[in-house]
Amino acid sequence: MDNQLGYVSVETLFHDLAEQLSLQWVAGRAGGHRSLSFGALHKPALALIGHLNFVHPNRVQVLDCDEMNYLHGLSGPSLQEAIDHLFSNELAAIVVSNGEPVPAVLRQTAERTGTPLFSSTLASTILMSYLGHYLNQSLAEMTSQHGVFLEVLGMGVLIKGDAGVGKSELALELVTRGHRLVADDVVELKHVAPDTLEGNCPALIRDFLEVRGLGILNIRFLFGETAVKLQKNLRLIVELVHPQEIGEVGLNRLDMVASTETILGVAIPKVRIPVAAGRNLAVLVEVAVRNHILKSRGINPVEQFIKRQQAAIDEGN
Repeated sequence: MDNQLGYVSVETLFHDLAEQLSLQWVAGRAGGHRSLSFGALHKPALALIGHLNFVHPNRVQVLDCDEMNYLHGLSGPSLQEAIDHLFSNELAAIVVSNGEPVPAVLRQTAERTGTPLFSSTLASTILMSYLGHYLNQSLAEMTSQHGVFLEVLGMGVLIKGDAGVGKSELALELVTRGHRLVADDVVELKHVAPDTLEGNCPALIRDFLEVRGLGILNIRFLFGETAVKLQKNLRLIVELVHPQEIGEVGLNRLDMVASTETILGVAIPKVRIPVAAGRNLAVLVEVAVRNHILKSRGINPVEQFIKRQQAAIDEGN
């Protein structure tokens, strides 16, 4: 599916974080519609006064004690010049931290330029931590994938395959075995870190699983709170395929070449499991996850087998 960039307005940021960060909207309410996006991702931090903490490339600027002491020490034209220089950078919003008093000229310029001006009693380091996390989550590049997303043995696993191959039935069996459902049919993936994709369920279908012959099931009501999870980082893809799709050539019995699928620039390990009558797919998925965990710890059974085989050949010679 098409990739999308996250979007959030300054007004949305305020409503989401006002209580948590003790934010007060001091001036510049006309600029609440200003958007924060990745449009200026590579713009360098703009040096202003001393060291201005650059929270995000789209210019949410936090002013702490050092900057405010500098401003309080200015007067007349010097103060106005510093304030004008600050606002000339087309900031989306400004946050005054540590409960610092807001100079009247800062308030007036924010009102005149329509730049949202907030104040908070929290320290700038705390504000930057929360704002950085919020913006990374809200503005992360995202995409949607068809499949069923579960937490299996503590790991995020996306089960993919053609329609009717048995994804939902497999998910239901895994839930009955104590694993947790995140999303059925569609999972939203966010690129929250260089090598991390976070999977979430669209609110409309949260807790629901559609199984042929049974209809739509509410997994939370059927199996309890522990049977569902709101989000999980994607670590493994399991693709269910018909045996004829792979053929003898595609069946790499030693799994010597690791398979991956790239989503939003992140390579995710992938396992292809042929579907056939009599195969216990739930057990196979569990074992695939266990095997992936071992590989991530540097334990590769294929390499162990090859070494043992080579040792046996050397002894025979």
